[in-house]
Amino acid sequence: MEKPQTTYYKTPIGIAEITGDKNGIQSISVLDDGTISEDVLRAKTPECLQECVVQLEEYFNGKRASFNLTVNPKGTKFQIKVWKSLLKINYGKTKSYLEQSKALGDVKAIRAVATANGKNPIWIVIPCHRVIGSDGSLTGYAGGIWRKKWLLAHENPVKQQSLF
Repeated sequence: MEKPQTTYYKTPIGIAEITGDKNGIQSISVLDDGTISEDVLRAKTPECLQECVVQLEEYFNGKRASFNLTVNPKGTKFQIKVWKSLLKINYGKTKSYLEQSKALGDVKAIRAVATANGKNPIWIVIPCHRVIGSDGSLTGYAGGIWRKKWLLAHENPVKQQSLF
């Protein structure tokens, strides 16, 4: 079994820690700035993670709305099913936890769905930030509500109306 490799990439919302191997990306999490040294940030990115870094950079530069990466998250069958459903939420759109539960076929599973979303190991690429409360509130984001708010604003910037 191949040992997963790790790289770090500086984003506007913190340092992305990317882990994976030739079978795909296993995790992307975001750390606070200052938790990783500049030397580590400058280290060569393993070949199996290079495309992920390129696509994240394009996403943060506003040049990418969807990802084309092989993902290989580790989770239960139910978690994988929930995470796959997140991939159906389009860029710039949101869905409530209730809507996600209904789409998965069990409206009563809302808490289990929310818990699975919270354990999503591949942030941004598997867009759990696009799931909000039924009342429109930005609830439950492991990376902090401020990051969820930033990502949603990044994907759906308010367009200034012309006065003339």
